Amino acid sequence: MGKKEYAAFLLVLSAVIMLFAGCSKKADESKPLSEVEAEAEKMSVDKLKSMAMEYKDAISAKKEEIEKVTGELKNIPIAEMLGDEAKELKTEIENLTKSVSNLNERFQVYYQKLKEKGGDLTGL
Repeated sequence: MGKKEYAAFLLVLSAVIMLFAGCSKKADESKPLSEVEAEAEKMSVDKLKSMAMEYKDAISAKKEEIEKVTGELKNIPIAEMLGDEAKELKTEIENLTKSVSNLNERFQVYYQKLKEKGGDLTGL
């Protein structure tokens, strides 16, 4: 296989991977809770666990972001705490905290439904 064929193969493979990745459901903090609850009702135990893991991972990622931004905020001198940079960081922390709260509400729906159905809660 030449370089051109190999490059074309990689391009097609990448497109297929992106197509399948787009098909999977991801944690969506803006999805209405009523919609999440309705979907969870119809899901299998395996799908419930998968969705709960998606939300758990998203929550963990947001918490890491909060820690990073909080660290940046701590590095700002006290004299500059009322400045624009500090205000932006505080706003970012508030937004991330709201995001974690929204993700957690949706996680709880999948978690509780999984628990109801007797699914394995390990790792959640």
